[in-house]
Amino acid sequence: MNYGFVKTAAVIPQVLPADIEFNRGAIVRAAETASQKGAEIILFPELCLTGYTCGDMFLNELLLKKSEEELLKTAELTKELDSVIIIGLPLACANALINAAAVIFKGEILGVIPKNYLPNYKEFYEKRYFTSAAELKTKNIELAGKQIPLGSDLLFKTHGAVFAIELCEDLWAPVPPSSFAVLAGAQIIFNLSASNELAGKNDYLRNLIAQQSARCISGYVYASCGFGESTTDTVFAGNAFIYENGALLAKSERFSLKEQIIISEVDLDALNNERLTNKTFADCAALNAKEYRTVNIPLAPRSAELSRTVSKTPFIPKGADFKERCREITDIQALALAKRIAHVKARKLVIGVSGGLDSTLALLVCKEALQKLGLPLNMILAVTMPGFGTTGRTYNNAVKLIKLLGADFKEINIKEACLLHFKDIAHDVEEKNSVYENVQARECTQILMDLANKHGGLVVGTGDMSELALGWATYNGDHMSMYGVNSGVPKTLVIHLVNYFAEISPAPVREILLDIVNTPISPELLPADDKGAIAQKTEDLVGPYELHDFFLYHFLRHNFTPRKILFLAKTAFKKDYSEKEIRKWLEVFFRRFFAQQFKRSCLPDGPKIGSAAISPRADLRLPSDAKSDIWLKDIK
Repeated sequence: MNYGFVKTAAVIPQVLPADIEFNRGAIVRAAETASQKGAEIILFPELCLTGYTCGDMFLNELLLKKSEEELLKTAELTKELDSVIIIGLPLACANALINAAAVIFKGEILGVIPKNYLPNYKEFYEKRYFTSAAELKTKNIELAGKQIPLGSDLLFKTHGAVFAIELCEDLWAPVPPSSFAVLAGAQIIFNLSASNELAGKNDYLRNLIAQQSARCISGYVYASCGFGESTTDTVFAGNAFIYENGALLAKSERFSLKEQIIISEVDLDALNNERLTNKTFADCAALNAKEYRTVNIPLAPRSAELSRTVSKTPFIPKGADFKERCREITDIQALALAKRIAHVKARKLVIGVSGGLDSTLALLVCKEALQKLGLPLNMILAVTMPGFGTTGRTYNNAVKLIKLLGADFKEINIKEACLLHFKDIAHDVEEKNSVYENVQARECTQILMDLANKHGGLVVGTGDMSELALGWATYNGDHMSMYGVNSGVPKTLVIHLVNYFAEISPAPVREILLDIVNTPISPELLPADDKGAIAQKTEDLVGPYELHDFFLYHFLRHNFTPRKILFLAKTAFKKDYSEKEIRKWLEVFFRRFFAQQFKRSCLPDGPKIGSAAISPRADLRLPSDAKSDIWLKDIK
């Protein structure tokens, strides 16, 4: 698929033990269905051609002969499909019987991979029949008069994708074969399995797959047999999973009586970039190099829509543990601030509170930090500084919140000082340009810094990561502080964190916090409208924060090209923005991101929160005069 995606499928067909013709028919039909849905590589379970539960019939000459015949027939019947097919079956080879995976494409069998680790404990007794890959002396197997590559040292290479195969128990070994395959270049691992179901085993299995895909920085596609296998002594629930670097993309329904096909795309660009970034991966490859043979597959890329979900809010925690993750994030912020308070022996936390989102979150974090230290909340000196654009709504919310939290409150109106400054620099007060705005921001910062000096305090910065990425901060104004608690928190996450605090706060505080969340985002540096409402709305000027945070995540986290970010944004926001709108704001993002690096080059200290950060001491070392031309051209 285009844009670095490979569409994969994991299939749980209905099989009957030893009814090989029936099983072949089910495999072919499922392969046709998955291929029609755009799947480029299709995985079936372990020994699916015969069924896993054939017992001593695996040693029967007729079953083995029929198994080989139906393998060849499967290849013939799927030769028109533009998909690679991986199926499991028993094969006789060099006076040994192997539990094998066969790779099929366009009517040809391209390679056979034998199972390495044969479970022979409790309900498993595979060594009764099969020989391990480690014991084989040959590198080829003869099928239909042709010599086919054989071994667990095979990599398969398609258009930009390299994959390897392991079978069931291989994953459960202390060092799975896939660990070596990825170091040799495999980006996706396919696992044919027949793991039976036991109470509690599924959670362990999922953790095992997730951890292996994360440790290997790879895609991991898993298919295990289901309904139809014998239940004489064991039950097979039908587990299929597709993971990418620890994240679940798709899963099957357990205990289903029907055939199941799960499909999702593995993002090779994301995996490749993660491996480039993670130097430990390269070091490990150098120390643990093994020789692999490569089988090339002339699989042409197929263009199709993504079936995987592209989150509109990649910075926002997902799932049932949302509140727990919010708690973790604010704990990181609070602990970071607590350490700085203890180190400098601050007697006051000086913070400007405007009634907006960022200063609200920073104020709440100050409260959390002091509570961790067992210090009184009146150590917070919360200053509200009304200016030319301050509205009654934000002012009242700021004052009420400060008092409800028990902080020390101070109000300093900056209008007179700004007017005097305009006079000193000969600026016409009616000319409401960047000078008009920035004078206010710098006046506020000067007040906070001087109050901190006066009280032996620490100025707590409130600016968030999104503003700093876009340069939407006044240099040496709100851009500066003594510790920036929000510098690792993007705007979309700020909103959710304030909502989280609203949920856990008493009613009077909750009411204020929810109103702050619903207030238009604004620096309030330009006068209000005729009705006293906010006239200067940030998102009207620089663009929607949900788009900019989306761009920021995929650019910083994965180093994606603008055209790939555009493709993902069109998928995620197809109901919200036109392609023209997304292109417009994507160009704004890249122009501002590069042009405003000089502000980030001298950021105050602040904690890294998630997997992407913009601190020059953490994730982003970028010259302030770097050119943005190639990224802007890529958009066009």
